[in-house]
Amino acid sequence: MYKILVSDVMSPEGLSPLLNADNIEVVQKKVTEVKDELDQFSALLVRSATKVTDELLDQMKNLKIVARAGVGVDNINIDAATKHGVVVVNAPDGNTISTAEHTFAMMASLVRKIPQAVASTKAGKWERKLFEGTELYGKSLGIIGFGRIGTELSKRAQAFGMTVRVYDPFLTQARADKLNVESVTLDEILVKSDIITVHTPLTKDTKGLLNHETIGKTKHGVFLLNCARGGIIDEEALVDYLESGHIAGAALDVFVQEPTPNERLLNQKNLICTPHLGASTVEAQLNVAEQVSQEVLNFLNGNPVANSINLPTISKELYQQIQPYYELSKSMGSLISQCMKEPIQEMEISYGGKIADLDTTLLTRVLLAGFLRPRVDTFVNEVNATMVAKQRGISYAERISNDTNGYSNIITVKVKGDRSSFYIKGTYVSEYGPRIVNMNGFNIDFNPTGNLLYTQHADKPGMIGKVGNILGDHGINIATMQVGRKEAGGEAIMMLSFDKPVEDTIVDNLARIEGMESIKKIEL
Repeated sequence: MYKILVSDVMSPEGLSPLLNADNIEVVQKKVTEVKDELDQFSALLVRSATKVTDELLDQMKNLKIVARAGVGVDNINIDAATKHGVVVVNAPDGNTISTAEHTFAMMASLVRKIPQAVASTKAGKWERKLFEGTELYGKSLGIIGFGRIGTELSKRAQAFGMTVRVYDPFLTQARADKLNVESVTLDEILVKSDIITVHTPLTKDTKGLLNHETIGKTKHGVFLLNCARGGIIDEEALVDYLESGHIAGAALDVFVQEPTPNERLLNQKNLICTPHLGASTVEAQLNVAEQVSQEVLNFLNGNPVANSINLPTISKELYQQIQPYYELSKSMGSLISQCMKEPIQEMEISYGGKIADLDTTLLTRVLLAGFLRPRVDTFVNEVNATMVAKQRGISYAERISNDTNGYSNIITVKVKGDRSSFYIKGTYVSEYGPRIVNMNGFNIDFNPTGNLLYTQHADKPGMIGKVGNILGDHGINIATMQVGRKEAGGEAIMMLSFDKPVEDTIVDNLARIEGMESIKKIEL
């Protein structure tokens, strides 16, 4: 018999998998109401109100699994849960349809000026000419970010006779063809779209993605929507372009600050907005509760779970054996993902030397998760990495290699994209930790961590000096520098590390150096 605590409000219908199970006792109370019984619970179900802290986990000594009835897990200390051997699951698909439908409803309402017409009519007016709208049929929809929600939105737009163009740096051509969308650059989205909607996570790369400069490239009379995360569209830029008439209308379900204090934005007559309602449907709330209830039941009955957020408990012996290679694998996945910024079709991971004698399945998953994390709009780790890779059309293979390149252990990762391929080699040295020793055929030696710049350039006198001068002029101190080349006077690479991230404007200056073929900012 398992005792389960449901500490936030959930419907009995959503909890039915647990309520109907013979070996489950469900207690629906707040954590504070059962503080003397916390060590009796095997599972904890929460929404956003309950904070799952390290202190709470210390008190719930028999806890095996925490389930979040929703997508976000900001209220759960994932690292602490992993430390306590507690699996964390969520419901990443529960609100996909809800958010896609809300976005489409906002789009239709925006182009037909329905909210404004409703307000006018209720005020006793009859202003038919004032609220003349625009048809969706035949229009070009630009979707920025093509995860689950973007995919569902594209299906609905095509049903209305819209042409769909998608910007997602990691969308494969095969997947684009399958879903009948055109994969294009961000500039093409901006220039060609009648309506633009964003469906990316909010990251350092997507914050302010639509700003004064990028919105300026759009068609006069464009419509913009954001039902994803506040901040992807720069709110001040949005207001400026709404007031100028360049943007015909905008629809927002999310804001930088919620509720928003931006009265200038709210006072725009051609803006429609809602209070973060994307996931607010009866069906979505029921779906997420049912999903996590079934996940908890599966786990407690010894069956696999589909949406685990963290690493399942492994034996202490195995952990001690693979621990030196764990961070190396994660860093290698992230490094090659940031170096190879194009859609990937295939990945091959090979192990040589001492590491080949271990069970490397977990390391492969860790590496795959590190690779996928910068590319997808959902939480990904070693538990769900294989599933996410399959959804993205990425095949992967693991093999054992007899070629150790003279190292006691070696990991080689090769990726193949639509246009090119790339590989790196890494090793673990007990005295120095993780090291990258080869990048695409260039011998090099550096620690894959921190703020890095990776350059590909011509091997000629003065290159290092020019890079150093620009960085020095901007007061940037180089922590380490590693260089590599295949032959004198040919191609060369450089890996620089810094104590803090280098600003994009400085990177742009470095990219203009004569002989500089490419430069990438990498964060590990």
